[in-house]
Amino acid sequence: MKKSMKKLLSLGMAIALAASLTACGGSKTSEPTTAAGAESKAASGDTTEAAKASGEGSFKIGGIGPITGSTAIYGQAVMRGAELAINEINANGGIGGAQIEYNFQDDENDTEKAVNAYNTLKDWGMQMLVGTVTSAPCIAVGAESSNDNMFQLTPSGSAVDCAKFDNQFRVCFSDPNQGAASAQYIGENKLATKVAIIYDSSDVYSSGIHDKFISEAANQGIEVVSDEAFTADNNTNFSVQLQKAQDSAAELVFLPIYYSQAALILAQAKQMGYEPQFFGCDGLDGLLTVENFDTSLAENVMLLTPFAADAQDELTQKFVAAFKEKYGETPNQFAADAYDAVYAIKAAAEKAGITPDMDASAICDALKTSMTEITLNGLTGENMKWSADGEPDKAPKAVKIVNGVYTAM
Repeated sequence: MKKSMKKLLSLGMAIALAASLTACGGSKTSEPTTAAGAESKAASGDTTEAAKASGEGSFKIGGIGPITGSTAIYGQAVMRGAELAINEINANGGIGGAQIEYNFQDDENDTEKAVNAYNTLKDWGMQMLVGTVTSAPCIAVGAESSNDNMFQLTPSGSAVDCAKFDNQFRVCFSDPNQGAASAQYIGENKLATKVAIIYDSSDVYSSGIHDKFISEAANQGIEVVSDEAFTADNNTNFSVQLQKAQDSAAELVFLPIYYSQAALILAQAKQMGYEPQFFGCDGLDGLLTVENFDTSLAENVMLLTPFAADAQDELTQKFVAAFKEKYGETPNQFAADAYDAVYAIKAAAEKAGITPDMDASAICDALKTSMTEITLNGLTGENMKWSADGEPDKAPKAVKIVNGVYTAM
């Protein structure tokens, strides 16, 4: 059944994250314990030896997302963030004493491949799904998981319909909430009064943020002086959109888009001598990793994100250190979302008292209730809670790229 929308986010911006990640009194260490197992191209699995040996006595958690293709940075981050959390949980006794097996399937950000991946995981015996990573595949898989009554917690699927059914929850903010929060942040911090927008009208993520930003901008004293779209069929030349933004005297250009297009926009703006402020949402996370991109062009770019790797709280520092040691890179917000997703499942599972011998539908019924009863202090929010419509309750925050790194604002 269709579920109601979550009310708009609180205007408060959290600058520091929680000092420890606990749920229902549980505790953990932050050291990874096993290396990721990898299958051919489309799958990566991670299970500890204890989980393998336990067989039917272990919980089976699946994951779906792009680990190849143009959005692979998101899927790889989610796969690794979840894997790190699972290794920690297994090393500390598992969920209610039961180990976790983990199997991640590649969907290449394609809806048909995502559904195929879901069926592959069902055949494997999946009992809970952390996924999918991107919105369109998440919506496609959601129709299947709803029919099966399979518990689905997406770390990063932000389109409204990613939490359409009562078996679906999310860790990230929805697109409308990101749009409203962006307008609120720009207005509250007096970053600009004249704003231009460049967005992808063919993409549900970009359009959803755009539409809510437009409606909230007026409440924040923001005048949208240029509002220009592009599509997936025309996403390499942004000279027209940038020229209109410049001609409109926009002080800030809002980019509710993905990082690959944002990199092109920044480069083309530089070529034409246009240097406004740029502000985006979580889709810009990954901008600094674009191949052959001059990262100096991203200096002072701002974006809403629930996670800043340079935060000084103990939990973030332990997570970043463990992630760097295991994978040789700094984690982004998608890795943090996935890490929190796994710990949310652990908290809800232990609250509900589920066991590995229960079928997926029975587990789902139990988790639908217990997810609304837990509070999680995580990487992406303090005192996170979930409502029955699957939406998280937490405060957003913003970061700025300074000297090539994300810095909390």
